Amino acid sequence: MSTLLTLALILLGVAAGGWLLRFAGQKATGNAPTFRDMPFAVAFGYVLGACLLVFSVWYFFQPTQNEAGIPNAGVVFFRWAVQFFIVSAIAAYLFRALGRTVGTRGSKKLFRQMPLTASFGVLVVILYAFTAIFAAWLAPHGQEAVFAKVNVLPGGNAATGGDPLFPLGTDQIGRDLLSRLIYGAQNTVGIAFVTTCLAFFIGGTLGFLAATLQGWLDQVLSRAVDVLMAIPSLIFALLLMTIASAWAGSERWLLTVYMILIIALIDSTRVFRLARAVGLNIVVMDYIEAAKLRGEGLGYLIFKEILPNATAPLLAEFGLRFCFVFLTIASLSFLGVGIQPPLADWGTMVRDSAQFINFAAFSPLTAALPLLAAGAIALLTVGVNFVVDWMLHRSSGLKE
Repeated sequence: MSTLLTLALILLGVAAGGWLLRFAGQKATGNAPTFRDMPFAVAFGYVLGACLLVFSVWYFFQPTQNEAGIPNAGVVFFRWAVQFFIVSAIAAYLFRALGRTVGTRGSKKLFRQMPLTASFGVLVVILYAFTAIFAAWLAPHGQEAVFAKVNVLPGGNAATGGDPLFPLGTDQIGRDLLSRLIYGAQNTVGIAFVTTCLAFFIGGTLGFLAATLQGWLDQVLSRAVDVLMAIPSLIFALLLMTIASAWAGSERWLLTVYMILIIALIDSTRVFRLARAVGLNIVVMDYIEAAKLRGEGLGYLIFKEILPNATAPLLAEFGLRFCFVFLTIASLSFLGVGIQPPLADWGTMVRDSAQFINFAAFSPLTAALPLLAAGAIALLTVGVNFVVDWMLHRSSGLKE
């Protein structure tokens, strides 16, 4: 039986189950509104979710090795994912419970209003910030240190090709992967944060200037931004970084500086659009007119009147923009034109260790090496998005 036919039969069975669920619910509850008004899509979703849950439980308890002793990589990775999800949920719940009992009155109130997803996001951001700040003390070795043992397998078991000194093993030139993973937080996240701040400074300042002064300045800046936004950002960044590589020459650190400036300029266009749109809604307010009549200058209008009233949307955009900048830096590093060696970077680590995926059928732990750096990128992205969603919900005035 072909895969498409099997999938079609499964979906047909789930659809029949959804119809039976709604029909049985209507009969059992005397046509109560819960089941009477339930759309078929909702019933289908309930049955599909139940089927996926049952399948997940069944798959989780499958043996991790077959009869020949070969590891079942799919089951191993699935177990790791489920265990990580459970541990993350427990950690987020405990962190929220701690925040509700320890801290100031304002922070306690904030944690009481915080959903579990936002709690998880805040915890992830704190852990990443802690790792980035104290990387020099947390990493067992330097990010540039090269050892004699190359391609040491992870696990620390000497019988399987590991080494207790290198829990995650070493790369093809003998660098400790655990240390580089820790330093990657400092380099990738730190550079992304600096780049995002610079993008907001450029885009926010020009956006508020365009909204306040309007006229020819607004037209010039807006049309320039339209031209830049018409070019796909990653392709544009890759093109400029290729040119910057020739300018940097042998000064590899200079390429990182060029990357910060290029990405900040490209992303400042998005910030400009938001700042200008928010600023145009604020400059027509009565308190702005009153400030102008008092003779206040341009700096006072922007930083004392407009900026404080635009904080909520800008903070939410800062989180989203940080994710995009973070992913762009990782993408450029994966392509070889981002953060340059000897600095550790997660995008570069994914590229350098991608070949270990081929060992998944024999050693799932070895195949997990590129997934560690990729997972670090994905985890921070998800965590920041959880926090941003919560901030947008709060700033919108919606209630739970």
